Amino acid sequence: MIRGPLVTRAVAPVVAAAWLFGAAPNARAQDGADGTAPEQDGAAVAPVAAVPAPPAAAPADAAAQTPASAPRPAIDIYGFAMLDMGYQAEQGSPDWFDVLRPTRLPSFKHEFGQDGHNFAGFRQSRLGVKTTTPTGHGDLKTTFEFDLFGVGVDAGQTTFRLRDVWGEFGHFGAGQTDSLFMDGSTFPNQLEYWGPNGMVYFKNVQFRFTPIQGANELAFAAERPGASGDAGIFANRIALQNVQGHFPAPDLSTHFRATRGWGHVQIAAIWREIEWDDVLDDQFDLSGRGTGWGVNTTSNLKFGKDTLHLGAVYGEGVENYMNDAPVDVGVRTNFLNPRTPVLGEVLPLLGLMAFYDRTWSDKWTSSAGYSRLRIDTSNAQKASDFRLGQYALGNLLYYPVENVMFGGEVQWGRRDNNTDGFRADDYRIQFSFRYNFSYKVGGQP
Repeated sequence: MIRGPLVTRAVAPVVAAAWLFGAAPNARAQDGADGTAPEQDGAAVAPVAAVPAPPAAAPADAAAQTPASAPRPAIDIYGFAMLDMGYQAEQGSPDWFDVLRPTRLPSFKHEFGQDGHNFAGFRQSRLGVKTTTPTGHGDLKTTFEFDLFGVGVDAGQTTFRLRDVWGEFGHFGAGQTDSLFMDGSTFPNQLEYWGPNGMVYFKNVQFRFTPIQGANELAFAAERPGASGDAGIFANRIALQNVQGHFPAPDLSTHFRATRGWGHVQIAAIWREIEWDDVLDDQFDLSGRGTGWGVNTTSNLKFGKDTLHLGAVYGEGVENYMNDAPVDVGVRTNFLNPRTPVLGEVLPLLGLMAFYDRTWSDKWTSSAGYSRLRIDTSNAQKASDFRLGQYALGNLLYYPVENVMFGGEVQWGRRDNNTDGFRADDYRIQFSFRYNFSYKVGGQP
């Protein structure tokens, strides 16, 4: 659980910023910024001569006499409180008890104990702050957002997790936000937190340049590199335990997005250099390198108030950009070379997703769909390693009043092992309650 000082450190800057924006005078505001003409100092001065002054010409447009209202800085504090409760008929890793991830389903019978688990938590709850600051050369925009869903070393815990720390000015952006290789708008309207396993979903540190903005968008980014490897059947060999990852260049990503009245289409690509160094001085040289790459095509198609989300991604060595995938690099045998008996190999993947968001009325919506991810494993990976994952769900959500939602969802997932024939299914039912909030100060008068 989050400790008191951590909550204080996370929330205190938000409260202080809101007070400053709401209470401090606007340094950029001009006279008459409230839409009225500025007042003169005292009453109008009467003419000193006996001859009456000529009548002033009436302005053709009274608004022309009022200085234009200057834009003001704005801050938007937003988020939601959310409770998830449900029942898992089968079993999965206890670190991921409240989400459905096919890679975290058992790789052998009863790996995580007996079937049947009840779960509850509020880890999806979120808090964010967005600011807009006018300048003489356009708006400076920032986002700071976190939720309570622990990952990595905090997996399974309810703890502070940064999502977005992002700044944008003109055609440039820097910080952490959605990778250019992904399309976050294709995420369906669902209750389960993690989402479709066959879609690209990764928030990454990056520097971005967007030369074309608007209905047609072209963007380029240099993103933080990183990858993971699996030594397979040789995992216990000391020689392989001394192989370390090495990333000589940033991951380079780009996308082009065309938005129209019927929806949008986006094509994204990524290129990355992955190297591994053998730091053990022995008779083997297990160093190597590989090139990771991928192409991700996504679309949202509008049908009135309904939306069809589509996505297809193919590549090699880009598993860590996927929403739920195993390692980027596997191993294959090379026994004819005694100096390098084992080689690293970037693993090919194919991910697919299709989900339909249905709006029945102002108070009722549904979402249903299917996703899958297949990995082409290397010849030295374990028989129990992950090869294929599938994911599907359907829900019914109710919005009794603005900013309040509750509903239920049925979920299914499946994991297929590499070569031993083992398969694990997971069936879940989840009920969630969400309460949104948003408070904005400043902005256009």
